[in-house]
Amino acid sequence: MRFDEAYSGKVFIMSQPEHETADTILFGMPMDWTVSFRPGSRFGPNRIREASLGLEEYSPYLDRHLEEINYFDAGDMPLPFGNAKRSIEQIEAYVATILEKGKFPLGIGGEHLVTWPIIKAMYKQYSDLALIHIDAHTDLREEYEGEELSHSTPIRKVCELIGPENVYSFGIRSGMREEFQYASESGMHLAKFEVADPLKQVLPDLDGRPVYVTLDIDVLDPAYAPGTGTAEAGGISSKELLEAIHLISRSGVNVVGADLVEVAPIYDPSEKTPIAASKFLREMLLGFR
Repeated sequence: MRFDEAYSGKVFIMSQPEHETADTILFGMPMDWTVSFRPGSRFGPNRIREASLGLEEYSPYLDRHLEEINYFDAGDMPLPFGNAKRSIEQIEAYVATILEKGKFPLGIGGEHLVTWPIIKAMYKQYSDLALIHIDAHTDLREEYEGEELSHSTPIRKVCELIGPENVYSFGIRSGMREEFQYASESGMHLAKFEVADPLKQVLPDLDGRPVYVTLDIDVLDPAYAPGTGTAEAGGISSKELLEAIHLISRSGVNVVGADLVEVAPIYDPSEKTPIAASKFLREMLLGFR
C-alpha cells in the first residue's frame, strides 16, 4: 500500500504536497468494526482534518510553526469494511513501508484496535520499544464477547508482545477488576485517573528509549470530548492533556511514532472533540519531531 499520494482530498493544515521530502507521514485509519458501544470513529480522521483548518499554524506552547517541519498527509487508508483481520494486516504492512523509508508514522483513528498492528510493525524495528498509553480504559482484555480482535484488547496484546514492564498507561479510570489485577501483577505501569503528574515521574526512566505514544481521546472528560464511542465521566481536562504532550516533547524520550484515536464526531454537534483533537495533533507534529 502506497503513501506517495493522498487517498482523500482532505488534508491536515499545512500538509506538504510531496511525500518524498516529508519526515512525517500522517495517515487515517477509518476503522470502527469492533466497537462495543457507539460506532462512528471511522469518520474521525477526516473531521479532524476539517477542524484543523481553524487552527493557528504557530504553537505558543512550543514556539514552533508548522512551516518548520515537513509532513505529508496521506489521507485515509481504504480499509475493507467490517473485516478486522484484513484491516489489521493492511495497517501493519502500511506502517512497515513508512518505517522502511525512514519516516515517522503519525496515525489517526478509528477505534483503538488500530494501534495493535502499528506496534507490531514498530517492534520489528525497535526491539527495546516502550509504549506510553493515555486513555480512560485499560484495554487489557484478552477478548470481548468471545472476540479477540476488539478495541478493548490492544494494550493486552502489546503487553504480550513487548513485555508488560515496557507498557506505561495513564489516566485509566475504567476496566474489569481482572484487568486491573493483571496490570498490578504483570509488572506493567498503570496510573489511575491522572496523567501529567504520574507521567513526570516515569519519563526519566524512558530517557533515550524508543517510545510509541497512543492517545485515546476518551481520556478527556466528556465535558471536553463528548464525541467518542465509549465516554467515561471523571476524566482529565484538555489543558492537562496538552501538558502531557508537552512533557513528552520536552523529555529525553525518543518518540518513534504516535497515534490519536476514538474521535466519533457524530456524537458531538458542538464539534469540540475534533477541534481539540486537531490541536493535540498539531502539538504532536511539532513536539514529537
